Amino acid sequence: MDHSFLSALILLLLVLDPLGSLPVFIPIMRSVPKERRTRVALREVGIAFCVLFAFMFLGEGFLRVMHLSERSLEVAGGVILMIIAIRMIFGGSGESAYGLEPGKEPLIFPLAVPLLAGPSAMATVLLLASRQPDRIYEWIGALSAALLVSGIVLVLADRIRKLLGDSVVSALEKLMGLVLTAIAVEMVLAGLKRYFVGGL
Repeated sequence: MDHSFLSALILLLLVLDPLGSLPVFIPIMRSVPKERRTRVALREVGIAFCVLFAFMFLGEGFLRVMHLSERSLEVAGGVILMIIAIRMIFGGSGESAYGLEPGKEPLIFPLAVPLLAGPSAMATVLLLASRQPDRIYEWIGALSAALLVSGIVLVLADRIRKLLGDSVVSALEKLMGLVLTAIAVEMVLAGLKRYFVGGL
């Protein structure tokens, strides 16, 4: 399953799911002084970028050390995305999933990892870099753009929820989950096809 810059950007936005992060992000940030919220949000986005950037470049070496094929990674990545998509459609992410001590400013956990740079995002960048390493600069650009959008959404979190309302945000997240389900199925089918065709 080859990607273009645009399809990689859309996939990363679906996986990062900035709108779906709002129900977790807003309650956590209530304990942070208003004058620091923007700085904290941007810091966490920056940390998430560093984590995913590292996974992107270490991906090929990781596969080699673990004796994993691109086909197995593609199927595994599709399965992980499917689980995330099902959660987006039926469950949603609650604050209880990412506990934080009351009054403590978040640092790395839970906003940067695992809310933004979670297992699905790590698997996605790993797959992009290992599947088409010759286009690594496009994937870096797509990752940067996706995290920039996520950062803007998180900085404007309160305004977005007030403007759209909880029901619209929830509906958009479920729609994104449906699209992500189709992408996940396509990834699994592509991995299986490469396995069986390659084995002939």
